[in-house]
Formats: sequence, C-alpha cells, structure tokens
Amino acid sequence: MPGERIVVPALIGPTASGKTSLSLRIARELNAEVISVDSRQVYRYMDVGTDKVDRQTRYEILHHLIDVADPDEVYSAADFVRQATDAVRRIRARGRLPLLVGGTPFYFSALAEGLLSGDLPKDEQLRRELEAEAERNGRAALHARLQKADPGAAATIHPNDTTRVVRALEITLLSGKPVTEVYGEQERMESPVEPRYIGLAPDRGGLYGIIAQRVRAQFAAGYVEEVAWLLQKGFARDLPAMKGFGYREIAAHLQGECTLEEAIQGDIRSTKAFSRRQMTWFRKFPGVVWYDAGSACADEAVFDEICGLCLANAGEERD
Repeated sequence: MPGERIVVPALIGPTASGKTSLSLRIARELNAEVISVDSRQVYRYMDVGTDKVDRQTRYEILHHLIDVADPDEVYSAADFVRQATDAVRRIRARGRLPLLVGGTPFYFSALAEGLLSGDLPKDEQLRRELEAEAERNGRAALHARLQKADPGAAATIHPNDTTRVVRALEITLLSGKPVTEVYGEQERMESPVEPRYIGLAPDRGGLYGIIAQRVRAQFAAGYVEEVAWLLQKGFARDLPAMKGFGYREIAAHLQGECTLEEAIQGDIRSTKAFSRRQMTWFRKFPGVVWYDAGSACADEAVFDEICGLCLANAGEERD
C-alpha cells in the first residue's frame, strides 16, 4: 500500500480468551494506551453486555473508542478507521504506545486493508421497511428480490444474512443502480495504520466453559436490568446495536417470548458461535504470532516475549 505506514501492535483473539486482562498488564508494563477494536463497545449505556473495562481502570489506563456513539446511531467501519487512526497519532504524539485490542475482525481488516471511499446512500426509514418486509414475507423472499435487482450481489450474500441483503437493496433502491455497480465506482480508502498481530488461541472446550461462566456472571451483574433500561429509554430492540447476542435474547425475554433461563442459554449458544466465527476470520490474518491463551498471562517468560513483540512492532514507520 503506497504512502507512509504506522506499525502498531494489535492483540487479537475470540471473546473470553483473556485479551482484556493481558492488555491491561501490557499497558502497565509498557506505558501503553488501549484502542478498543470492538463493534459493541463503541455504544454508550451498553456496559454489562459488552464487558467494558470499568471506569476506574479506564482512568488508570486510557482507553479509546469506547462510548463514542449512542445505540441508535449508525457507526460504520469507516468511522472506526478514522477515529482509530486519529487515536494512534495522538497517543504517539504524547510519547506513549498505542495498543490495538479487540475481537472485531472486520474492523481490523478495514484498518489494515482499507475501505471503499465515499458515503454510500442510506435511509433509515427504507431500511426499516425492508426489514419489516423480511419479517412479513420471509428472508428467502427478500433475497429473491435482491436476486432480481442484482444477481451478482445475491450470489455473494447468503439468503439468511438479512442485514446484508437489506443493505444491498437499500443501496440499490436509493442509487437506482445495482449495488455491485455502485461498489465498482468506489475507490479504496487507505489507512496509514498497519496492525502487527499477536493472537491468543484458547482451547475450545475451555473457552466454552469460560463463556458459559461469563454469561451467567453478566446476568447476575445486571444485564437484564441494562436491557430493560435501554428499552425504556426508547432504544428499540430492532436497532442494529440491540440485535447483538445477549441483548436480543434478553429483549425477547422481557417481551415474554422466552424464559430467563432460555435467554441465558440462547446467549451462551450465540456467544460460542460468535467465537468460532472470530477464529475463522483471525486464522486468515497475515503474520499473526499465536500464543496459547492460558499461558499468555500465567507464564512470565511468555508475557515478557509478548511485551518484546509489542515494543518491536511499535513506532516503526515504513514506505
């Protein structure tokens, strides 16, 4: 990619793999500030369900890109790239180490590889109408509509992926062109940040046990009350922010559609599935130095090695 690139260490891994605790140790050891790479933690008021670091810790160790949007705001990968790049530059200007930490693979890819430039058309009302159409007629029918409008786009989007089907139709209807043509007219927007990846690879069986424990701890810590408060404040359950795992199950419970235990079990299943998708993405990332998640914090020699990698990958600029 042409132009100057700023190399930044990046800690990746699936949910519940220990990224947060390790990142805090690294930050204390190396005088670092954390840039959150988490598509859920960007939202204000969604604290318990997204496992945000508590505010006292965030006073000690500065965290960026947490609580930067309300749940009813559209927050895009382009927003993330712009804000993360700005954070990297400001942290380095103060003589400190920026450390990317998170589990949203698409945000990392956008930062590393760039995005399509330009503002694609959007209309929240049209999007809601298309989502209602999918509810009314079924996801297959909406996908068939996309197939008629743009066969090329339909071939790349699974019929069950309603979010992407709706977005493709939204762009097509607003632009008057097939979405593939609209994308073809865009130029790639480059980011100057080059993540160097340090990955935590947990044992799947052990990870699933940690996920189940974490979900139950969240429910005990006020997760249901958090979702009830969000709904009471008018943040509808069909908002993208409220459709994430856990939030959608609790909203269904609060609407009388399932029991509390069913909501808990649904959240556990969804979180496990999400962890598998994360690792599928992360395994494709280039140049990842992988560590066993269990020993990354417990083994001092491994921790020292990871800190050495962070320093080796920090502050370097290259053409």
